[in-house]
Amino acid sequence: MTPDTTYPIVFNDNLAPSTELHRPLSEDQLPLLITGIAGVSGFNAFHYFRKKFGDQVIGLRTVNNWPLCGDQIIACNIEDEKAFQNVIDKYQIRTILNCGGSCALKACELDPDMAERVNVHGIRSLLKAIDGTDIQLLHLSIDLVFSGKGNGNHSETDPTDPVTVYGRTMVAAEKLIESQRPQSCVLRISLPMGISFNGHAGAIDWIQSRFAKNKPATLYYDEIRTPTYVECLNETIEEALALRLEGLFHAGGPVRLSLYQIAQIVNRIGGYNPDHLFGCPRIDAGPIPPRAGNVTMNSDKLAQALGRQPFQNWPLDRRHVPDSHDWHYDRSFHSNNSLKNIENELYKRPQL
Repeated sequence: MTPDTTYPIVFNDNLAPSTELHRPLSEDQLPLLITGIAGVSGFNAFHYFRKKFGDQVIGLRTVNNWPLCGDQIIACNIEDEKAFQNVIDKYQIRTILNCGGSCALKACELDPDMAERVNVHGIRSLLKAIDGTDIQLLHLSIDLVFSGKGNGNHSETDPTDPVTVYGRTMVAAEKLIESQRPQSCVLRISLPMGISFNGHAGAIDWIQSRFAKNKPATLYYDEIRTPTYVECLNETIEEALALRLEGLFHAGGPVRLSLYQIAQIVNRIGGYNPDHLFGCPRIDAGPIPPRAGNVTMNSDKLAQALGRQPFQNWPLDRRHVPDSHDWHYDRSFHSNNSLKNIENELYKRPQL
């Protein structure tokens, strides 16, 4: 049975249609270092900023992720204080976009020491490297700092109460930045919708890969998120840096969707077998990893700081938003369902 709270979805029809970026980075904010470029947010941000600023943008990957290579991609673990300091000094970094960390929920639960080392000590190392400098820092945190036990729509002043080791380490990282580098900007993001380097790190990637292999995928009716197109997130990050925003901001999209609904969208637009999608309440997920509930975020504070709505609806076309438990069985909307449709409608922000 699906919970009554799953439908309807909150869909904002009143967003300003403009996606024009009004405030780009300035020369004195370059070179820019982007950490964690193996993840969805870091991977897409790296390519976005590289396209605009070329070799003035450097990407950091972990040492063991050797397949991820290319111009201006450096192998370095930020928790290695000496190695990270050498990168800062060698490239004369002026701005850091920190997208790094371990977000694998199960791995963090099974190895909390690893989660602490990567997500907390890594921040200590970063803060130590920039201590006494005017290097600008923008750090990406996550909506999973909340348990989601209530009705969501979290503001920045709501108390954090994570249910996972990952969430607890992200709270600890936020507190380190707040106490040691309060002039930094922290953006709590939700699910960045875009391609990942390895093809299975992102929300769409994993779901799509299961369906493409004719394997079942089970998603939760009552884990509710606020996803964003990576294009919107990249523009928001650049504008937040350009404005030199300080403090904590929520950066969640306007459409609130359960993980089950996200899978419905991928299943139908990709033209996959609808019988391969299953749903369950998160209580049935098992003890490891525990699952959060409604962790939707209110991003009004960020919109006010930017002077515009930072995020468009994901998905942009409201016809792609499920309105029933069996919505994905209806194939009348698309006549040529394919992976190309997923790329054009879900991985990328469609042209208006």
